[in-house]
Amino acid sequence: MLEGKDVWNPWFQTDMEDIKIGDRTVYTFSKMKKSFYEMLEDTAERYPDKPGLCDNWNRSYTYREFLHMVDSLAAYLKNVLHVKKKSHVGLLLNNGIEFATAFYAVCKLGAVAVPLPTKYREPEIQSLTDKADLYCVLVSEDYGSLIRDYEDAGIIVLCTRDEENGYGFCYLNLPGGGTELSAPGCGELEDEMILMFTSGTTSESKGVILKNYNINHAVMIYQRLLELGPEDKTIIPVPIYHITGLVALLGLFVYMGGTVYLYKRYDARRILEGINNHGITFMHGSPTVFGLLLDYQKEFPELKSVRKLACGSSYIPVETMKKLHRWMPGMEFQNVYGMTETSSPGTIFPYDAAISIYPKSQGKPIPGMHLKIVDDGREVADGIVGSIYLKGANICEYYYNIDSPLITPDGWLDTGDMGYINEDSYVFIVDRKKDMINRGGEKIWCTDVENELLSLEGIKDTAVVGIPNGVYGEVAAAVVVLEKGSRLTEEEIKIGLKNRLAKFKIPEKVIFVDEVPKTPGLKTDKNYIRTLFEKGN
Repeated sequence: MLEGKDVWNPWFQTDMEDIKIGDRTVYTFSKMKKSFYEMLEDTAERYPDKPGLCDNWNRSYTYREFLHMVDSLAAYLKNVLHVKKKSHVGLLLNNGIEFATAFYAVCKLGAVAVPLPTKYREPEIQSLTDKADLYCVLVSEDYGSLIRDYEDAGIIVLCTRDEENGYGFCYLNLPGGGTELSAPGCGELEDEMILMFTSGTTSESKGVILKNYNINHAVMIYQRLLELGPEDKTIIPVPIYHITGLVALLGLFVYMGGTVYLYKRYDARRILEGINNHGITFMHGSPTVFGLLLDYQKEFPELKSVRKLACGSSYIPVETMKKLHRWMPGMEFQNVYGMTETSSPGTIFPYDAAISIYPKSQGKPIPGMHLKIVDDGREVADGIVGSIYLKGANICEYYYNIDSPLITPDGWLDTGDMGYINEDSYVFIVDRKKDMINRGGEKIWCTDVENELLSLEGIKDTAVVGIPNGVYGEVAAAVVVLEKGSRLTEEEIKIGLKNRLAKFKIPEKVIFVDEVPKTPGLKTDKNYIRTLFEKGN
């Protein structure tokens, strides 16, 4: 078992100790604010006139202004809509100042924020809201068609107006807010703060409950291990309702007093323009986010301001990482492994992964985290692949309204991922347990095959899945996106892999596609990819 506090320099762990919070004793920060709202108050006091957030239309808000907006909306929610502590408040809002304000207002009241995916279709959103026990929901004007459904379900609705021409809640004749809402009990470390649904089909998704201490620990660890500060600037290139957008970017930058640019939609060219125009120093995104930026490298040959990138959500191929590093040679690239249940970070690479001898590693467990590799119920030795289990300060304690074997009674989380630890305490993720291919007893890790495919000249992107086979049970198959001008054939790809992979790992079938199918969260959609091969049969 690895303990995060044993594998990081003690400097990163200043003011950390074992603390009892509720029924748990966790290794965390002794000087921790009680909530994200208290973090905002502290930042507004330190940097009142500093631009903290900039919206989709380049309207800037200082931390003093943002705090006033939060206080005013919180007062409206309490006094007009009668939102109380522990009320579930849905947020169906775009990446924007409205989401940020609403989230912190909910936090101030001690209510529970329920971020809802704006990329989902109406039936999918409805499925999640049915599980969430919403008292009220704040909705962007873009999704006004859902208002009647919410009202029919007895849910109070508050909709934005005219976001393009100003703050979408300013029409409400908001009160001034004030300190009367900061009553005792409206922000304890053990209070529930976020109910966030995991990805997957709406019928299978689970509601993850995150408490104040979980997410506070996450942002403070990020700030320490990524060595970020108030001078840093970021663009949120992922949906803000994801754990990365909400905690690893918005919450992190408000905590440390940085500047956050909120773009309503992901647009690779606009993000690159924003990096150069605003001097962006840091971004945290998925492999897809960074891969799409590479398409515009010739238009933006230099990105001098970027000093650090963090990549999570899923495994990034080494070749993609090295391409980014060649493009931005002054940048450090730090891999992150985590999920909604870990409030974002589980492991972080301690320095620039692109120049490391372990570029495929996801780093080391963060301080406050325990990590073990288990097979058949027993912990295995270093170098042996098994199921990854995590336990620590930023791990959720339970799911909403369901008992799940994924969280054990003593607090261990079964991540559903397979991996191993090497002799230098670096963690390697080899695949999702459900995506591992078992070819007649031989295990194939999709990431291994994908890395070798991407090393072939002419291949831009790829994804590998297992498909049924009458002889071996299942075999590897790949969808491939070719570089512009490339004329690679399926047979040439197989020949190219012959000296790189064992014969049983080479994909039996290859389908050429214009782009690798993605989920609404920009993750590779392996379920859909499997259907492409079924159709091909």
